[in-house]
Amino acid sequence: MAQPFVKKDDDDEEAEYSPFLGIEKGAVLQEARVFNDPQLDPRRCSQVITKLLYLLNQGETFTKIEATEVFFAVTKLFQSKDIGLRRMVYLMIKELSPSADEVIIVTSSLMKDMNSKTDMYRANAIRVLCRIIDGTLLTQIERYLKQAIVDKNPVVASAALVSGIHILQSNPEIVKRWSNEIQEAVQSRLALVQFHALALLHQIRQNDRLAVSKLVTSLTRGSVRSPLAQCLLIRYTSQVIHESASNSQTGERPFFDYLESCLRHKAEMVILEAARAITELNGVTSRELTPAITVLQLFLSSSKPVLRFAAVRTLNKVAMTHPTAVTNCNIDMESLISDQNRSIATLAITTLLKTGNESSVDRLMKQITNFMSDIADEFKIVVVEAIRSLCLKFPLKYRSLMNFLSNILREEGGFEYKKAIIDSIVILIRDIPEAKESGLLHLCEFIEDCEFTYLSTQILHFLGIEGPKTSDPSKYIRYIYNRVHLENATVRASAVSTLAKFGGMVESLKPRIFVLLRRCLFDSDDEVRDRATLYLNTLGGDGSEVETGENGNEFLFGSLEVPLVNLETSLKNYEPSDESFDITSVPKEIKSQPLPEKKAPGKKPTTGLGAPPSGPTTTVDGYERLLSSIAEFSSFGKLFKSSAPVELTEAGTEYAVNVVKHIFDSYVVFQYNCTNTIPEVFLENVAVIVDSSDAEEFSEVASKPLRSLPYDSPGQTFVAFEKPDGVPAVGKFSNILKFIVKEVDPSSGEAEEDGVEDEYQLEDLEVVAADYMLKVGIMSVDEYGLGPRESLAEAVNAVINLLGMQPCEGTEVVPSNSRSHSCLLSGVYIGNVKVLVRLSFGIDSHREVAMKLSVRSEDESVSDAIHEIVSG
Repeated sequence: MAQPFVKKDDDDEEAEYSPFLGIEKGAVLQEARVFNDPQLDPRRCSQVITKLLYLLNQGETFTKIEATEVFFAVTKLFQSKDIGLRRMVYLMIKELSPSADEVIIVTSSLMKDMNSKTDMYRANAIRVLCRIIDGTLLTQIERYLKQAIVDKNPVVASAALVSGIHILQSNPEIVKRWSNEIQEAVQSRLALVQFHALALLHQIRQNDRLAVSKLVTSLTRGSVRSPLAQCLLIRYTSQVIHESASNSQTGERPFFDYLESCLRHKAEMVILEAARAITELNGVTSRELTPAITVLQLFLSSSKPVLRFAAVRTLNKVAMTHPTAVTNCNIDMESLISDQNRSIATLAITTLLKTGNESSVDRLMKQITNFMSDIADEFKIVVVEAIRSLCLKFPLKYRSLMNFLSNILREEGGFEYKKAIIDSIVILIRDIPEAKESGLLHLCEFIEDCEFTYLSTQILHFLGIEGPKTSDPSKYIRYIYNRVHLENATVRASAVSTLAKFGGMVESLKPRIFVLLRRCLFDSDDEVRDRATLYLNTLGGDGSEVETGENGNEFLFGSLEVPLVNLETSLKNYEPSDESFDITSVPKEIKSQPLPEKKAPGKKPTTGLGAPPSGPTTTVDGYERLLSSIAEFSSFGKLFKSSAPVELTEAGTEYAVNVVKHIFDSYVVFQYNCTNTIPEVFLENVAVIVDSSDAEEFSEVASKPLRSLPYDSPGQTFVAFEKPDGVPAVGKFSNILKFIVKEVDPSSGEAEEDGVEDEYQLEDLEVVAADYMLKVGIMSVDEYGLGPRESLAEAVNAVINLLGMQPCEGTEVVPSNSRSHSCLLSGVYIGNVKVLVRLSFGIDSHREVAMKLSVRSEDESVSDAIHEIVSG
C-alpha cells in the first residue's frame, strides 16, 4: 500500500516519502475493480488511475490481458459526470494506447465528448482521439477538427492545433488540407492559439524554403501579438537569414531590422530571444552585436534569476568569438560571482576568464578560489577549461594559474574533474616551456596519493616523455619509484616503463635505474617482472655491454608506424613458415574503405558496383593479393596505395563502371569495376580503351580484358601505365568501354552466338598529387598563404583534399564563427617519406583567407613538393 507523508519532530530533519512508495502492480490491478462498482466513488477511482499512470511511467509493463481488462474497466467511468475523474480517464486511455479493435469501443464516447457543451471535455477528447485513431477514422472527424481550430475557446483551439502537429508526422496530407483554418488561427488575438498555429503552419511549410520566407515576410510586419509566437517567429527569421545569402553589394541582412526592433519589445522573453538570435548570426559584426549586448547587460542586474542566467549564458557564448564586445559587461559580471545561483556564478566566472585582461588575472584567481568549493564537479570542469584558455592567452601569468590548478588538484573531486585539471597542466607544460619543471613537480606530487589508476598511468607516461628532457631529471626518480611499492599492478608496470625511459635517455642515470629495475624482478605481478627483464636486457642492465642508441630507444619506447587494427589482422592472417613475419607488409592506411554499393532505379540491386566478386579485395591488403595474382602485374613490386572508387558513370545507366587507382613506385594500375544492369544482354571481351594523350609522363604497358560480363554479375578489367620511378606524375585519362553485345534468349537464358561490337563513353579520370599521399596517423607536428573563400571551414577542407593527408587530433573541425584556426596533417609521400604539415588559417571581414603552411619531412625535396602542390 502507499505510504503517507511523514513529518518528524521539529528537532529532527524533515523527511518526505513518496505516496507511491512500495506500490505493486498486482495490488493496484486488484484496486482497479472499483471501476466496476455500481456506485462509483470518483475520488477513489482517480487515486487508482493515478497509481496506474505512475506504474506505466515508471516502465512497468502490462500483459495484453491486463491492459485489455484495465482499458474496458476505465471505459465504464464515462458514465460518471465528475469532471476531475473524466480528465483522469482521458489520460489513462492515452497512456494505454489501445489496439485498433479496442479503439472502436471508446470512439463513440470520445466523439460525443468532442461535441459536448463542456469545453474541457471537447479539448481533451480531441487530444485523445487524435492520439489513438488511425488515418481511416481520422477522415471521419476531420470536419470537427477544422471547426475546433477556429473555436472561440482557446483551450479547444490549442488542443486541435497541437493534435495537428502530432498528426502531421503520420498523416501529413490530412493536416495540409487545414491551411485556411490554420491561417485564420495565426491571426488570433489569443496568445496560446497564435503560438500553436504558427508552429503548425511552419511545420507544414518547413521543407519549402520560399514558403517559409514568405511566411516570415508577412508576419514580421506586425501581426503577431503573442510573446510566445513572437519568439517562434524570431527563430524562423534567424533560419531565413542563415539560409539566404547577404546582399553582396550593400552587405545588409534581410530581416535584421526586425530582429533589432524586437530588442525594444515589452516582453522579456522576446528581448532575450532576439538578442540570442543576433549573437548567433553568421559573421556577425561588432556594430550588429552592440544593441544585443546592451540589453543583455541590463538583464545581468535583473532581480529574476532566470533572466540573469539567460543573459550571462548568451554573453558566455559571445565571448568565445567576440571577447572584446563583452568587456563592457565585466563589472556587472563580477558582481554575479557571489550570486546565490551557482550556475550563474560559474558562467560569470568563465566569461570573465575569456574577456579579462592580464592585469585582472590575479584578482579573478582570488575570487575563484573561494568560489570553487561551493560548486559541483561539472561546473568546476568548465572553470578549469576557461583557466587553461586564459593561461595560453597570457603565458606570463602561468605561475599563478599553475599554482591555482595544483591547489585544486589536491582537493576532493571526481574522476572527470581531476582529469580536466591534469589535461590542462599537460597542455600548459607543452605550450609554455617555462612552466615545464613546476608543472611536472605538481603532477609528481599528485600521483603520491592519486586514487585513479588511469590518471596515474597517464601521468607516468607523460613523465617518461618530458622528464628526461629537463635540467635535472634525477629529482623525478623518487616519485616514480614510489609507485612501484605503493600502487596496484597496472601502475607498477607503467612506473617500470617510465624508469626505463629515464635510463635509456639519460646516460648518467643508467646505473641507478638498473638497481631499481633489478628490484622489480621480484615483483608479484608477471607484467611488472617481464617489463623489468626486457628493459634490463635491452639497456644492458643484465651485465652485457649494450650501447643504447636511437634505434634501441625507438624499439623500446617508439610508437608503432602501423595502426594496431591492421597489425592484428596481418598477424592473424600470417601462416608460420621459414620466412619470418615482416611488419613492413602491414598496410599503413588508418582504415580500409569498402567499395560502395549502388542501386540502379527500377533494377535489381547491383551488389558489385565497384566490388570484385571476392569479398576481401575491398581492403588494401585484399587489393594487393588480387594484383599480385595477375601475371601481368606481379613484377610491379609492393603496392603503395589504392584509392577510393571513382564513379565513371551516372546512377541508373545501362552499364555501371567505377575505377580504383593502384599506385606503385613506377606504375599505376587502373582497376575498372564493371556491372551490366540490362537483363536482356550478355557482354563479352569487355575492355576499357584509355587515351593518355593528356598524361605525357605515362605510357601504357599492359591490360587485362574481361572475357564475359553477364547481367548483374560484377567483373574487373585492368589497364597498367608506367611512370618515372618515384615521381608523382599527374594527368588526365579519357576512357571508352568496348565490348561485344549478345542478346539473351528469355526462354532459355542462353546468349546468342552472334554478337555486335559496341562501345560506351565513360567519364574522364585524373591522377592527382593526392594519389601519391598515404594517410597515416603520426601524432607529431610542426609549421605558409590563400585567397577569398565562403568560410574558414571550406578553406580548411579544400586544402586537406588538395594535399590528401590525414588530419591529426580532430584539428580538421573548425569551430563556428571562428576567425582563425590551426590544422595538423600527417602522411607518407611516395618513396615512404613521412611528412608533417601545419596549416594556420585566418579570415577577415571581407572573407579573405590567409594561410600559413609549414612542412616537416625527412627529405627536403618532399617539403618543396608539398609547397609546389599548394602554390600550383
